[in-house]
Amino acid sequence: MEFFSEIGANLSLGFSQALTPENLLYCFIGVFLGTAIGVLPGLGPIATIAMLLPITFKLEPISALIMLAGIYYGAQYGGSTTAILINLPGESGSVVTAIDGHQLAKKGKAGLALFTSAVGSFFAGTVATFLIVAFAPILAQAALSFAPADYFSLMLMGFVAAVVLAQGSLLKALAMIVLGLLIAMVGPNESGAPRFNFDSPEFSDGFDFVALSMGVFGLGEIIRNLEDEKTRQAIRSKWRDLIPTKAELKEMAAPILRGTALGSMLGILPGGGAMLGSFAAYSLEKRMSKNPQEFGKGALAGVAGPESANNAGAQTSFIPMLTLGIPSNPVMALMLGALIIHSIIPGPKVVTERPDLFWGVVTSMWIGNFMLLVLNLPLIGIWVKFLTIPYRLLFPAIVAMCCIGVYSVNNNPFDVFTMAACGVAGYILYKLDCEPAPLLLGFVIGRLMEDYFIRAMRLSFGDSSVFFTRPISLTLLIVSAVALILVLLPAIRKKREEAFAE
Repeated sequence: MEFFSEIGANLSLGFSQALTPENLLYCFIGVFLGTAIGVLPGLGPIATIAMLLPITFKLEPISALIMLAGIYYGAQYGGSTTAILINLPGESGSVVTAIDGHQLAKKGKAGLALFTSAVGSFFAGTVATFLIVAFAPILAQAALSFAPADYFSLMLMGFVAAVVLAQGSLLKALAMIVLGLLIAMVGPNESGAPRFNFDSPEFSDGFDFVALSMGVFGLGEIIRNLEDEKTRQAIRSKWRDLIPTKAELKEMAAPILRGTALGSMLGILPGGGAMLGSFAAYSLEKRMSKNPQEFGKGALAGVAGPESANNAGAQTSFIPMLTLGIPSNPVMALMLGALIIHSIIPGPKVVTERPDLFWGVVTSMWIGNFMLLVLNLPLIGIWVKFLTIPYRLLFPAIVAMCCIGVYSVNNNPFDVFTMAACGVAGYILYKLDCEPAPLLLGFVIGRLMEDYFIRAMRLSFGDSSVFFTRPISLTLLIVSAVALILVLLPAIRKKREEAFAE
């Protein structure tokens, strides 16, 4: 009974923050931008959040996080619209939706596919937010007993998971993590002495987070998209086509439930999130189906499961970020950076010391999901018209916004050049098939990891066995080692490569 009364008090506090006119406005701006970004193939939530980080400096921390969160889960909704109507996923989590969603559209069932996507996403988002409400405080309370050695091992496990779950080569993913760690080491050490800055005063405080993220993910994506601008023709959908029959509702119900459960679990894992959940849900539905041959030809379960999973995964990925200070994917790494920029130390103390921030952001997700349901179905025609804008007209405005944004952070022209160099580097990484997401994780967590390592060594008077004598730390290290060994086994490694190849 006490548990439910505590949840009630927390939700009351959260809604008192989320329902203020200012935060409602920023929630709407976030989900609207997220939907638009999801519809427009190429940008994605990572690049958009990176570009909007400078704008959040002038906002209250709670308003900034509400808006950035809305962009993330809003992009999951918007990405499915283009995936279904033109077979061009607007966001990585919608890649799987395009397989059967577009086939349904070609059969004249575009409205059914869009309805399934919207309802599945809304249900999954609602359930995932409830899971955050129920379990995040418990996890945060448990994390208060973590010592510096435990935090170091937890972050190491996050790195291992990022390598294991990254697309493509394991060696390249590991190289990206190490590169991110090396970049994080530039700047003052624990005593304040400069290091690895090549005697350049511009790097005396290290690489600027905003310049790096906007360069690699913002400008890098723009250069990529200029190479491959496609002609887009949408299949039209009418309002009356959105209403499903009783049999169709029954057909989509079980996949939505399974996708929600699977996506919620995978979203919490380091390296997880929307894309991993959608791929796993599609595989699960195909295996459980009585007619697996229908998949790829317009199976309703092939839309319901992945769409529910990607939205559930997008929202439960906030749990480790808000409670442990560990980002489970690149978007959460950017969110973590936003917290640090606002002088908020990520970790379990956020729940106890800033309950207004924590519960305000959580409850805003319910409000945002309702806004998305209202926005997406009636405004399908408007979103499709976004696709008629030539990318050659969009990219100059995006580049200008990036330059203005990164300059406004420190009023330093050097940051603009840093961003440009990082943009070229991001494009080169793409050409080399090196996924840049682990690089950002390594950069964001690198400094925190170093701090916890130094604290642990000081508390143990230089005895490194502290990482193996503390039960929590030892357990996390064993899990990391087992995961790394398993994924390196030839059979598992082959299956992993085949799964990502699909």
